[in-house]
Amino acid sequence: MVIVTKQVIAIVDDDDSVREAVSGLVRSLGHAAVAFESGAALLRSDARGSISCMIADLQMPGMTGIELHQHLIALGERVPTILITAYPNESARERALQAGVKCYLSKPFSASELLACIGSVLGHTFGEQDGREDQTGSVN
Repeated sequence: MVIVTKQVIAIVDDDDSVREAVSGLVRSLGHAAVAFESGAALLRSDARGSISCMIADLQMPGMTGIELHQHLIALGERVPTILITAYPNESARERALQAGVKCYLSKPFSASELLACIGSVLGHTFGEQDGREDQTGSVN
C-alpha cells in the first residue's frame, strides 16, 4: 500500500484573483494550498515550516518575491521557489535564477506551464501519466 501525503504549496501574491486562481489549480492537483497576500504574512505564519514549494509574485509591496526567497534561505529554510511576474525582464530573471529560484514565469501563464514548474520542483509530472487531463487555461 502506498501512502501519499499532500504537499503544501504556498502562494504569495498581492493580487487576490491570482492567489485564488493559483490556489485552485494547486488544490485540483491534490496538494494543499496556503495563500498569503505578502511575504511578511508568510513569514509570520505557523504554516511556514510545512511548505514544500512556494509560488511568489516577483513584485509586491514591502518585499519582492526574490527578497522573500532570500529571507527564507537566511532563516535556513530552503523552500523551492517559483516566481511569477507581470513585468518580466531578463535581468530580473537572471538574478532570480542565480538566487536559486527554480522557475520564472511571466503572467499570464498557462496552467500547463505552472504545472510543469510545480512538477519539476516536486519531482513529478502531471498529465496523461497520472490520469489527469492537460489543463491549458491561463492564470493572469
